[in-house]
Amino acid sequence: MSIPMHEQVKGILQQVQSEPPNILQALLVLQEKLGHVPLEAVPEIAHTLGTTTAQVAGVLSYYPDLRVTAPGRHLIRICMGESCFANGCGRLLRALQDCLRIDVGETAAGGKFTLDAMSCAGNCAVAPTMIIDRDLYGRVLPQQIEVLLERYK
Repeated sequence: MSIPMHEQVKGILQQVQSEPPNILQALLVLQEKLGHVPLEAVPEIAHTLGTTTAQVAGVLSYYPDLRVTAPGRHLIRICMGESCFANGCGRLLRALQDCLRIDVGETAAGGKFTLDAMSCAGNCAVAPTMIIDRDLYGRVLPQQIEVLLERYK
């Protein structure tokens, strides 16, 4: 880990120290400030929180919303919950993959978009749902994707 990154991680962790240590809270704050949780920071996180690297790595790997690589400028998430699945989220996901030429978990060339799947967006009444950054879209059809993505280019 580079010295500037080390200092940045250390400063962020000092702000979130608690008793008992809250690993998830620390990881969420790190991700919010850095965009991701660098894997090389896991030993520093464990040491600062007074936990083991295995505990930190366990929390990091358990929660799918925690990232270990920097996402693109815009994060696209497709809901794969039951209602969205029944209403065509698979077609929506395939259309996004074709449009962006990436798979789930990947970032498009140029770093503009990262594509992720999620278990439930809680927007079941207007499925299928797509979230771009913090913008929620319901009843999305594959043919609407290009127009929606234009807003973020």
